[in-house]
Order: sequence, then C-alpha cells, then structure tokens
Amino acid sequence: MKDSKSRIVFQCINYSFLFLLMVVALYPVLYVLAASLSSFEFLAKGKVGIVPMGFTLDAYKRILSYPMLGRAYLNTFFYTIAGTFISMLLSALAAYPLSRRPFPGQKFMSSVVVVAMLFSAGMIPTFLVVTKLHIYNTVWSILLPTAVSSFNVVLLKNFFQQIPYELEESASLDGCSQIMILFRIIFPLSMSGLVTVGLFYAIAQWNSYFPAMLYLRDRTLVPMQIILRDIVIQNQTNELAIDLVNGSDQISESVKYATIMVATIPIMMVYPFIQKYFVKGIMVGSVKG
Repeated sequence: MKDSKSRIVFQCINYSFLFLLMVVALYPVLYVLAASLSSFEFLAKGKVGIVPMGFTLDAYKRILSYPMLGRAYLNTFFYTIAGTFISMLLSALAAYPLSRRPFPGQKFMSSVVVVAMLFSAGMIPTFLVVTKLHIYNTVWSILLPTAVSSFNVVLLKNFFQQIPYELEESASLDGCSQIMILFRIIFPLSMSGLVTVGLFYAIAQWNSYFPAMLYLRDRTLVPMQIILRDIVIQNQTNELAIDLVNGSDQISESVKYATIMVATIPIMMVYPFIQKYFVKGIMVGSVKG
C-alpha cells in the first residue's frame, strides 16, 4: 500500500526535525572532542570546528598525569555501580507492593511517594541527618541520601502494573514466596523498565558532584566530577604544570576540553548496549499514570 501524500509530507517534516535535533545535540560533543585533540595555537585563534586542527594528544597526556585522576575515576565507578544497585533494590521493593492489589494503607503510602516527589527536606536538614547518622565523610554519605527517587518509584510501579496478577497467583499455588515471585517473575518480565530506571539512576550518580562537596572532606573519596569542577570551573591547573609552558591559557582551555571528554565518554558508551531496552521501557511506562 502506497503512502498518501500527507503522510509522506509528515515523514519528511518529522525526519528533518529529528535531524536538526540530532545536529544540535551532537555538535557540542564533536566540538569539545575536536578542541581537546587540537593544538593550542589553532584553539587560541578560534579556528577549531568539529574537525581537530593540528592533531595532538598533549591535553590528554596532561590530564592522565593528574595525581588524583585514577583514584577519582575508581571512586566514580564505585559510586555509580553501588549507588545504582542500592537505588534499584530500594525502589523496586517500594514500587512492587504499591503496584499489586490494594492493602491497608496503600493509598496513604502512594500519597507519601507523590508528595515526596514534589517536596524535599532541603540541604540543611539532609546535612543534619547525615551527620547524626555518623556517615559524614564516608562513602555512605554519597550512596544513601539520594538512594531513592520518588519519580523512579512511580515509574517502576507503572511497569509492574502491566504484569497480570494471575501469574502471581499461579506462582503462589506452586509454593513461591513473595520474594521469589518478585525476583523470578516480576523482575524478568520488567527488564525494560528496570534497565530504563537503572539508566536514570546511573546517569544521576555519575554526574553527581554536589553531595560530594557537602559530605566529603577526604580527597581520596571524591569522585571524578569534583576533579572536573576544579579544572573547568576553578581553573586549578597548577598541578598539571601548564603554567610552565608558553601560552598557558590556550593549554588550559585544551585541558578543560580533554577533562570533559574523559569524564563523559564512559557513560556515553553505555547507551548503545541498552538503547533497545530504554526505548521500550519509556513507551511501556507511559501507558499508565
């Protein structure tokens, strides 16, 4: 069946619009990559576009010589993996009961989740809680205060509601406990939703730096984002010895771009492997509210 003229026009407009969005989203990434690989003189003259000019890896060599980089990278990977696991576990355990048949207090608990999505205690009360729990300046101060997002709990609740309750009844008749039903039936059937929410948590944890500024004083515990902040915002590049080279301002700019790429590439590499789950999860989760 041939497409009508109106459908062809719509597809052309739609593809053109999506192409423009792709260009807008991709251009900054390509520019930063090209700037990080370009020589200092071309960067200083503003001749760098999306293609490197005077290809060089000096900026990356200087970044890799930063004494805290390796430890900060390991910290970031640990916070992202451990934080995502804790967040997913707590969010799933909260969303699963709310998605099943009504129980006493279910409406109240659902209201609490919605209210928590709209309002938060604030920075000072959270800081006081962290200090009273004696987790200040520990890894738990990064993992626990932001462990659960109400929005992600609601999203998971919508995913779980897609699964027929009859499956749980059949599993119960076969002797499965609620924990076994959750891990052997609900989770496998909700894989797209779990991957989608897990991606949200992982990205938030990878990009997070403000909790580390508040709760960490030990430099051996800081994530990569604190190093990125020091270099890009505060311009603390003296440890890279760039002020010993002529044209230190240009080198400083090149180091900033290289730092951004070093902190961005790992999380960007995750997307191709989970893209199919992510698209499906977003569509399924939007069916019910």
